[in-house]
Amino acid sequence: MFVRRKLNKSGSISVQVLSKRNGRNVLVRSFGSSRIEAEVCEMERRAHDFINTYGGQTVFDFEAHQQTQRRTQLDNVFSQIVDIRQNAPQIILERIYDGIGFDAIGDDTLRLLAIARVCQPKSKLATVDYLKRCFNEDVKLHKVYRYMDTLYNTQREKIQNISVAHTRGVLGGQIGIVFYDVTTLYFESAREDVLRTPGFSKDGKTTESQIVLGLLVSRDGYPLSYNIFNGSQYEGRTFIPIIDDFVQRFSLTDFIVVADAGLLSRKNITLLKATGYKFILGGRIKKESAMVQDWVLTLEKDSRKLNETEINGDERIIISYSDERAAKDRHNRERGIQRLRKAYASGRISKKNINQRGYNKFLTIENDVIVSIDEAKIEADARWDGLKSYVTNTDLPAADVIEQYHGLWVVERAFRITKGNLEARPIFHFTERRIEAHICICFVAYKLYKELERLLRTLGIALSVDKALDIAKTISTVTVALPDGTTATRIMLITSEHRLLQPLLPSNF
Repeated sequence: MFVRRKLNKSGSISVQVLSKRNGRNVLVRSFGSSRIEAEVCEMERRAHDFINTYGGQTVFDFEAHQQTQRRTQLDNVFSQIVDIRQNAPQIILERIYDGIGFDAIGDDTLRLLAIARVCQPKSKLATVDYLKRCFNEDVKLHKVYRYMDTLYNTQREKIQNISVAHTRGVLGGQIGIVFYDVTTLYFESAREDVLRTPGFSKDGKTTESQIVLGLLVSRDGYPLSYNIFNGSQYEGRTFIPIIDDFVQRFSLTDFIVVADAGLLSRKNITLLKATGYKFILGGRIKKESAMVQDWVLTLEKDSRKLNETEINGDERIIISYSDERAAKDRHNRERGIQRLRKAYASGRISKKNINQRGYNKFLTIENDVIVSIDEAKIEADARWDGLKSYVTNTDLPAADVIEQYHGLWVVERAFRITKGNLEARPIFHFTERRIEAHICICFVAYKLYKELERLLRTLGIALSVDKALDIAKTISTVTVALPDGTTATRIMLITSEHRLLQPLLPSNF
């Protein structure tokens, strides 16, 4: 190889390293060009240094050499990788778990099982596999079951205390409004015991055994307290016990309890009033006294007006009307009557049909077997289309009462998330202790879900909880050994899509 000065047409001088190959000069590398002699001399010096380093080679492929060096460097880096995990969801949810205050319980198994239920709600066997594969957490299946036998309700008090304290902080120090409702959770089994029994299923599972879950939440759906009952328990009888227990444990004094019409009974109202509780309940107009019903039917059906009157001394019944609700009531009735006309076209009824639910109220039965559709009953029922009632002993204006009652959707959504996203049912456990432990884990998981939802909203991250978790699951955490071979460091591989979630991750990642 040799150094050559080449005079360019522009008057500048290029410095090159050439090599002879097959009688021809072949360019090995160019070191630039300049009009200034001092700069040309410096380029020549570098060119000679290059020849001194690679002079033994006939032709030197510099680009190939650089690629080889880069490849070697990458091989060295990858050879130091100890582990790769998709554990960003665990990192995010552990920070939330500790932020809520659940770390004070000092229960690592509860932490892992609750986080796994948010990330990938599966059977306990699949959960153990998920924890090992994605989080590198080695939890044995038999230890999980043994843990659930001991968990039972031992941590429930602490969990609910922490959840209530955190919710109070989120809501500015005051609970104010509490919403209560019940749902049913079924088992993939018809076996019965003291807790698991058939009953009215809200999932339409009429043959499976079930339990009843009562849930108390604050505004915005933050969970406060829960209880489970026998599967055949009438939902109205779950209401007062859970309210009393909650009020006594957390010393609530100024609050309003909101519940659906299914919990409206004179006994419940009497007990609520006896203990001084303020309430807003969905009403059942047709169960009111004849005097109240007559008054309601005299009202003008105007969606812009709210009507109210006192009942039972210190209560108010508020009546609203909606054209949309009226259309829905009419549509449902007409569809039900069509089914009746088809089912009883022969004019006779069999024993298996006589107790069917639905629109049989419009049938007149004669001699136990001959039936006909009573048009007068249909006409009378139509008079109630579009009307809705609310019963309260508060001093709130009628519009505010209805607005607070409509907040019950947060409980319905809580049940949808718990049953759907967290897959709380079907339940495959069969002992009371494990059933209770399963519900406890789902309660903690729902609290994590809601707090992540709140943080996404607060941080201005326009993602749903499920979408955020889906993105987090694609983030890889790489553990790399350092050159001394004794310590390792974790590196999180973040793409442009992942940067949306960076506010939820520790600053050192």
